[in-house]
Amino acid sequence: MNYRRCGDSGLLLPEISLGFWHNFGHGDDFQEARRIMRRAFDRGVTHFDLANNYGPPPGSAEENVGRILAEDFANYRDELIITTKAGHLMWGGPYGEWGSRKHMLSSLDQSLRRLRLPYVDVFYSHRPDPETRLEETMSALATAVNSGKALYAGLSKYPLKRLKKAVKLLKEMGIRCLVYQPPYSILNRWPEHEGILDYLLEEKIGCVVFSPLAQGMLTPKYLEGIPADSRAARPEGFLTEDQVIAQQEKIRALGDLAAAQGMSLPHMAINWTLRHKAVTSAIIGARTVAQLDDCLNALEAPPLDESVIEAIDAIAPGGNSKHAEG
Repeated sequence: MNYRRCGDSGLLLPEISLGFWHNFGHGDDFQEARRIMRRAFDRGVTHFDLANNYGPPPGSAEENVGRILAEDFANYRDELIITTKAGHLMWGGPYGEWGSRKHMLSSLDQSLRRLRLPYVDVFYSHRPDPETRLEETMSALATAVNSGKALYAGLSKYPLKRLKKAVKLLKEMGIRCLVYQPPYSILNRWPEHEGILDYLLEEKIGCVVFSPLAQGMLTPKYLEGIPADSRAARPEGFLTEDQVIAQQEKIRALGDLAAAQGMSLPHMAINWTLRHKAVTSAIIGARTVAQLDDCLNALEAPPLDESVIEAIDAIAPGGNSKHAEG
């Protein structure tokens, strides 16, 4: 595993991180989840990425990961980067989502209980709140860090204008934004189009991207339709059958291009994401150890040369430019 510096901080992150968005809930195989985490760590993945609402049901991914951390990783806490987030709908009532201090700090306390940890390494504002002043949300992140319940603060899915203001507010509170987390893939270049990746480079803020495989669309899985056990077939997911069908022609062409280079489509997609100098790490999800190993094996492929990158741009010029949940 290679490690990249997160912006200009002292933190190093693995090029591939493990996320728990839709694969570690109570409806998934707990023992396979345990095997995935163990295998990831054995292969150098030191960054585990969560959020309060990951599951399903919400909170169950943190509960399962917390149990595995306590039973299998207690001696390795200082070798791990554990992150969580707050902002999406987590519980009913007026304080169960968005960016108030009430929600953010209550959610962090709940996450720590589920994870069985005294602190997380990074606590993120998971999405901007259109109704709450940024000062309030950023003050919650500052409180989390100053209280020792988080070592660093992060932001996720903020559009550029609000991102700039949030970073400035945090600085004024004596807190540096360590890392920004957007979706980013061949099929979703929103951070490029918004100018976010350039801004992160200028500010020397780390960038950990999610969905580098476009929720599985950049794999052979959907080339012939919608498999019954796929993410697009699951009612609780964000990937829909219509989204897959709209991209199938591009996916097939990208698969042919990857094959012509002697690599798989997922390997090409992961390496395309990591090629950008603003990107610190790419978060992948895995439902089996085999899927995890295949994603990590992408790091053994040679870097994409300029002609391949140009061919990718010709097939998927600009992606869909949409920012996604996650």
